[in-house]
Amino acid sequence: MVSRETSENYDAENEDTPPFLPLPGTPEQAIQFSQDECASFSAQQEIRYGLKETWAVGVGLVPLGLAFGLLLSQTGFAWWWAPIFSIIIYAGSTEYLALGLITGGLGPISAALTGFMVNFRHLFYGLTFPRQVLKNPLARGYSAYALTDESYAIASVSYSRPMTAVRLMTIQITCHTMWVLSGVAGALIGQVIPPDIHGMDFALTALFVVLAWEAFQINKDFSLPICAILFALGAVVLAPAQMLMIALSAYFLFLVMRFRSPKVDRRLSWRRAEKPEQCSYGEGEK
Repeated sequence: MVSRETSENYDAENEDTPPFLPLPGTPEQAIQFSQDECASFSAQQEIRYGLKETWAVGVGLVPLGLAFGLLLSQTGFAWWWAPIFSIIIYAGSTEYLALGLITGGLGPISAALTGFMVNFRHLFYGLTFPRQVLKNPLARGYSAYALTDESYAIASVSYSRPMTAVRLMTIQITCHTMWVLSGVAGALIGQVIPPDIHGMDFALTALFVVLAWEAFQINKDFSLPICAILFALGAVVLAPAQMLMIALSAYFLFLVMRFRSPKVDRRLSWRRAEKPEQCSYGEGEK
């Protein structure tokens, strides 16, 4: 056991030491970087390291991109629409959604508002995304445009060395490239698949189910999915043609109300009581 005096002496001796980020899996170890060390990382090293960090997560984009390309082709679009969608929109869930919105004849304003609601979470990503390392205005603009769940996850957990502009651009460009290429590949494959094969449109439903489940695993508040289902059912009854827009808008206002009023949030929260973990500290001491 470390005494209080020893701890105070350690803090006094290290009060000028800059903060550090621990390596994943080794909480007792740390790496400290000075400005000179950060500047010594060459662009080639940062590109290689960015590719290494992005590879595992980027591979997960491939099946989603393939499914999007297949669905696009099955919907009746030519294969060259896949890179147009993926380059201009570049938002996986919104691209899936856009296919249904376009074929359903939804107006541009309603489509834009629906896309905004679906990707509203990206506004919060920007609060902690390390975009401050980018000095070039064009790079900063592209970084904001190319911010996705995957690139945010990779850049936010990069502990082993400080984030640099080259590595951040490598992460985002790699994710974008893998998404575009997989979408094109899926669209080309869809050109040779018989059109009577059905079920590809379920990829969008499966994607949102997975995203909803992952979000629930982070915040296990049962009132959130229950209210979302109630809003969806109410929108179906009131205006079936505008169900998605009405349900998303109502749910968004509901979340804003809970955020602005902690008292209301506490009353509406419904969490299952978890069993307290048994503490084993002090076992064997007498």
